[in-house]
Amino acid sequence: MNAAGLEGQRPALLDGARALGVPLGESQVDRLLAYGALILKWNKVYNLTALRDPAAVLTHHLMDSLAAVPPLTRVRPGETRLLDVGAGAGLPGVVIAILRPDVQVHCLDAVAKKMAFVQQVASELKLPNLRGVHARVESWTGAYDVISSRAFASLPDFFSGSRHLLATDGLWLAMKGKVPQDELTALQAQALGVDVFHVEQLAVPGLDADRCIVWARPAAA
Repeated sequence: MNAAGLEGQRPALLDGARALGVPLGESQVDRLLAYGALILKWNKVYNLTALRDPAAVLTHHLMDSLAAVPPLTRVRPGETRLLDVGAGAGLPGVVIAILRPDVQVHCLDAVAKKMAFVQQVASELKLPNLRGVHARVESWTGAYDVISSRAFASLPDFFSGSRHLLATDGLWLAMKGKVPQDELTALQAQALGVDVFHVEQLAVPGLDADRCIVWARPAAA
């Protein structure tokens, strides 16, 4: 795996993972750095992300996604089917697939070239639990234990658009910046039958910005 573009970020990755309480094996460190290098490489042609600097890719993408792994593991510690909606370059889905080989991760996006990139990542990094799906969420089928998104859409749109894909006892994991109070208010006003049971603040090492996870499930009938 050629992670030369991000190799200089290895110490920062290790320090950040320790701060998050995420134990990283050597192969996981190599894969994370290789994934960041692939983002930078493919960016030149496919414009996957606005970020072009290795340090920014580490903090804003890899570390930001890594911060979601401990909460996910706390809630779903065993075999899990996860759908990452509006995954783009595969964030946080690819990072979850690297850290949690027991999680079957489907990254879904309506942009074909982004899902071609995720498929390439799965192949190059030898991640059999990762798949890129080119589809719109409304037309996709399946049943997932966790449906995640990272700044994909408003909470009402995310919940209503993906509800048909949630397995029995399934959960939504919505990654946001600041606590989206307006969206939470709109959610109540629209009476979508969604129970937001926890808003979890995240501290992302090296990133001076607000981050949180909005945890939700269908409301009991």
